[in-house]
Amino acid sequence: MRKIFVYFISLLLIIDMQGLRAQDTVLFPLKIRAGFDLIGPGFYFNNRTNMNMEGFISYDRNEKLAYVLESGYSDYKYSQYNYDYNSRGAFARLGLDLNLLKPDKAGGKYWAGLGFRYGMSIFDSQTTAFKHENYWGETLSSIPAKKMFAHYIEVAPGVKTEVFKNFSMGWTIRLKMLLSGGGGKHLKPISVPGYGNGGRMTNAGISYFIVWNIPYRTKTVIIKPELPSEEDEEYEDTDVSTGQQRIGF
Repeated sequence: MRKIFVYFISLLLIIDMQGLRAQDTVLFPLKIRAGFDLIGPGFYFNNRTNMNMEGFISYDRNEKLAYVLESGYSDYKYSQYNYDYNSRGAFARLGLDLNLLKPDKAGGKYWAGLGFRYGMSIFDSQTTAFKHENYWGETLSSIPAKKMFAHYIEVAPGVKTEVFKNFSMGWTIRLKMLLSGGGGKHLKPISVPGYGNGGRMTNAGISYFIVWNIPYRTKTVIIKPELPSEEDEEYEDTDVSTGQQRIGF
């Protein structure tokens, strides 16, 4: 009985070791990242009217998930023949980044996935001058600055890749939906910092980041081997009448 018990335990250990051999492992560096958007300053240097600056900090929870905090400042000016408008304020976004690449492909250097954000903006909206003409003549007036609060959500697909050791670059597309513009039904702001046109329920934008990566821990990740699909398997069968072997794909 004792010999049978020892044999049974040894067999379980062998099966367990074979299962471990069937799984590969990869060392995955978890990182803290800090990034700065280049598109906003690029537009400002081009026209010198509208300024938008933003950056982010992220923290890798594991090889797939990162927590993200983005913040920035916007100063928007717009003029046309009958009015001048200005919107100025700060914004912040809080959310998650999900890496869709497998850990052995990403290796802590590459990211391709989806981001999810909740955004908030606190800003002053002001019409510094407007002109209105009617039967009685021309009226010149203004609307004083009003403090507003807006919030919205984003889905943000994108890619990032390491170009130098601990430095990455990449882009993010921002698909936004406004939850509240802050101005009410009849006084919608022309521009909401971090969101865009306050008169539209949906907006789209793009950010291009340069990123500094700071590794803080290395995690061992188990990679399960991929099983071949039925279409990719090579099969063999034998012709009973001839005894010849046929190979197909």
